[in-house]
Amino acid sequence: MTTADRYRLDGSYRRPADGRVVIGGSPLRLLTLSAGGVDVLRDLERDGSPSVRSAAVATLLERLLDLGIVHPVHEDPMPADAAVGASTVVIPFHRDGGDVGPALPAVVASSGCAAIVVDDASSPALGPDEVADARIVRLDRNVGPGGARNAGLAHVDTPFVAFVDADVEIDESVIRRLLSWFDDPRVALVAPRIRAARATGRLARFEAMRSPLDLGAEPARVAPTTRVSYVPAAVVVCRTEALRAVEGFDESLRWGEDVDLVWRLQEAGWRCRYEPTVVARHRTRTSLRAWLEQRFRYGTSAAPLAARHPGVLAPVRMSGWSAATWAPVAAGVPLLGIAIGVGTTVALVRKLRQVPAMESLRLAGMGNLYAGRLLAATLTRAWWPLAATAAVVSRRGRRVVLAAIVVPIVLDRRTDRAGRAPDTADQHLQEEGTVDPITYAALHLLDDVAYGTGVWVGAWRRRSAAALLPSLESWPPREPRRPTGS
Repeated sequence: MTTADRYRLDGSYRRPADGRVVIGGSPLRLLTLSAGGVDVLRDLERDGSPSVRSAAVATLLERLLDLGIVHPVHEDPMPADAAVGASTVVIPFHRDGGDVGPALPAVVASSGCAAIVVDDASSPALGPDEVADARIVRLDRNVGPGGARNAGLAHVDTPFVAFVDADVEIDESVIRRLLSWFDDPRVALVAPRIRAARATGRLARFEAMRSPLDLGAEPARVAPTTRVSYVPAAVVVCRTEALRAVEGFDESLRWGEDVDLVWRLQEAGWRCRYEPTVVARHRTRTSLRAWLEQRFRYGTSAAPLAARHPGVLAPVRMSGWSAATWAPVAAGVPLLGIAIGVGTTVALVRKLRQVPAMESLRLAGMGNLYAGRLLAATLTRAWWPLAATAAVVSRRGRRVVLAAIVVPIVLDRRTDRAGRAPDTADQHLQEEGTVDPITYAALHLLDDVAYGTGVWVGAWRRRSAAALLPSLESWPPREPRRPTGS
């Protein structure tokens, strides 16, 4: 059982009309609470702390945690002396010419913990004078980041291990703060928010606004098909025994090994957490070519991951009725799409009799709008070759593709992944400003095309289209009807 004293309600949480029905989590769920459960939720709404502690309350909190409806709050970092004895920092490192740069020594110095640097067959090899106060493990052949992390893990003798990439900047509190989440014995992995490091240039400013490593400002459980389905291994703190129980990172994966690890931990019954109140900084690729190659390689990981984890890596996941609403719109019959949308909304209101009608209308409307945004983003990303073909052969196809390009770009500049106003507190944006709309649109499109090309290349190599196929589901999910709560 988790031992958190306080909890934070997820941004999706709603309890309409002070009733017994709760809507929230990821994927979005609808729960009917008992009278005691309502009292617990009122406490959490008021100050985040349940006024009554009992086995029944603990069971309710556990379920709400597993559904992503609430999140634990840990405000005090682990004391420095305890953190030093409890954790080891493992830093995978590889270079092919060039210098180490400033980040690697900074990572070792700021952690305060025992550090192991795994030199993944660098050329030239990493010298002891380049990294003070760290043990260097040299590999004779390059095995990739997953294999390098496993090589470091083999030398860890502390209960926790922190993996920190060499191109990441952290301060001394990051690891200590993340260790606080391991009060819950079921937590195996905790990751901070990864933001772009301070740098000049358009790429750096674009990364500060839209980085694939930055998963937003909302805390989350990390699990497939949820809002935060993965975390990058740029910085993660893990329970050593849990990592060894699942045999560490899959060394056959050069890319996506961090996604695979999280999913295997979750399948084994462990919890993984994303905590954005803790922030680390990641250096952006300095050239456009290197940046696009990175995006392409990210895309190539989709097909291997889809093969290892069937059914969880669809490029678009939505209600079949939402898909039926948007298909006529794309085909040039918008009135039919509107009629289907209205019909499904009425059906949802009748289906959710325990929910106020206005709330059901809101759910249906927001669901259809979000599905449209997701379809548009997928057309220019994973499905861009199909979209480009449609644009060449059809005037209507060109209109649809143009809308699919423009709408997500406009929304991205106004909202984050969860539809909220973007976080403008980043030092880049304050000191150097955002990129202009034309540059943003160009880099956004290049980002999508590079990633989508990687997805198609990976699918061709695997001879599998699993990473390209949509997933249509019903909402709310069919679950046994039973009161939830104490």
